[in-house]
Amino acid sequence: MMAPADKEGVVRKSRFSEEKMVSILREADREPVGEVAKRHGISEQTIYNWRRHFGSMDTADVKKLRELEQENARLKKMLADRDLEIDVMKEIAAKKW
Repeated sequence: MMAPADKEGVVRKSRFSEEKMVSILREADREPVGEVAKRHGISEQTIYNWRRHFGSMDTADVKKLRELEQENARLKKMLADRDLEIDVMKEIAAKKW
């Protein structure tokens, strides 16, 4: 998962891991949001934003999602590299004839 973007579209790195965010959300499911926010030094709005982003995920779901996103990025890079190689071979083949 990527970090949230600010108003200019710049991605900010959170001081909390995604797993920690979800852990805090689960606390906020059991206790008042204000108390949980104060305990972790964040605003209530931050918890509501995380809730909108992570929904009902648990920490294992977030970890698995991150692994899948990394694998997806790796496969996209492999595909792009392969497509580039094919384009180069086509150019070379076209010049020989």
